[in-house]
Amino acid sequence: MSHYLQHLEHVKGRFDHALQGSDFDAVLIAAGQPAVAFLDDNAYPYRVNPLFKYWLPITASPKSFIYYRSGEKPRLFLYQARDFWHSTPKLPPGEWQEGFDVTLIDNVETVVQALGKQVSNTAFLGEVHAPIDSWGLAALNPESMIHSIHFHRAIKTEWELQNMRKANVLAARGHNAARDAFYAGKSELEIHAAYLAAMKCRETETPYNSIIALNQNGAILHYDVYDADAPAEHRSFLIDAGAYYNGYCADITRSYAAKDGFYGDLVAAVDAAELAIIKKVKPGVSYYDLHVEMHRMIAQILADFGFFKVNAETIFERGYTRPFFPHGLGHYIGLQVHDVGGYLKSDDGTSYERDATHPFLRLRRELEAGQVFTIEPGIYVIDQLLEEFDGNEDFNWQRIAELRPYGGVRIEDSVVVTADGYENITRDAFASLS
Repeated sequence: MSHYLQHLEHVKGRFDHALQGSDFDAVLIAAGQPAVAFLDDNAYPYRVNPLFKYWLPITASPKSFIYYRSGEKPRLFLYQARDFWHSTPKLPPGEWQEGFDVTLIDNVETVVQALGKQVSNTAFLGEVHAPIDSWGLAALNPESMIHSIHFHRAIKTEWELQNMRKANVLAARGHNAARDAFYAGKSELEIHAAYLAAMKCRETETPYNSIIALNQNGAILHYDVYDADAPAEHRSFLIDAGAYYNGYCADITRSYAAKDGFYGDLVAAVDAAELAIIKKVKPGVSYYDLHVEMHRMIAQILADFGFFKVNAETIFERGYTRPFFPHGLGHYIGLQVHDVGGYLKSDDGTSYERDATHPFLRLRRELEAGQVFTIEPGIYVIDQLLEEFDGNEDFNWQRIAELRPYGGVRIEDSVVVTADGYENITRDAFASLS
């Protein structure tokens, strides 16, 4: 059996488990549909329901549905509009067609007509809108079922891992082109265009807005403005940009110095720390513990580079790392960039409590083989976060001011937990292109 068909059996098993613990006989999963802008007739870019593309690699066919009853072959209601204004989405060829009974539809009401009385015992998963809300379904997005599926989605199948490896190769190709554009003195907008061209995709075909930040803009964690004009001087470049393959995500960050010196040395130090923390990845380790250990490493870097007048242990104990490294160490990744289930203790929805010390950490679970997550430490000069420490003599404000024109540093890879360690699929992707 192929990796995809094995994956499909795995997904069916996870939905069987969710249905067994519910009051429902079946589930109906909607692909979703584009939302139209207010007082306009143009739609926002369409994003498929992640629970739909979990079943099969169809990401551009809105108004389609999957119906699944335990023990039966899933049914795919594939929407193909009778429309001379737009092109019909191209369906990916392949063995997914073996796994479904396919019915072509050009009206979504065909779905409820085909299912008949079965809808009254069917749970719906997806965006709720007319006419779905009038179909008489048993439940709309029941939390118990969503918790169960989200918890188990953290463990990836081999088919999912293959897609994520390929997504990382695509993104790495774009990153290399963006790096070259930076060294050629291009603007943020031109660098972004180079990134997309290298991957041969449109901006709407990436999993999130790329962060293309020159100089001080690297201190804005989700910067996506893209200045059209190049700055007078290129000092630094931070790029956080991803790619899709069969609906699965890559999420990579790299930082570059325009020339050797202080900032380039800081990039090298953060890169070394990122690789060092990844070496600790193995089953049974707490991701929270990795996050805390990363703060200790950041404290050492801050001390080594003279950002403080106190030692690394004091920097850590007094919480001084947090304004420089305010976000979490990383997050699950898969069908979504920030994939789900990071705080679930079990499939019944029991969750870890949020830690007030590290409120932006997205992942608290213990590591298990098959999980995929990012590791993304950073150091930034964010004036808003430094305000509360104004006048604190432990800080070397002159040294901090030297970093401000460079913004910050972040390095990010995606890591698979294996039976005895890890696989760094991002570094492997870059290596495959060298």
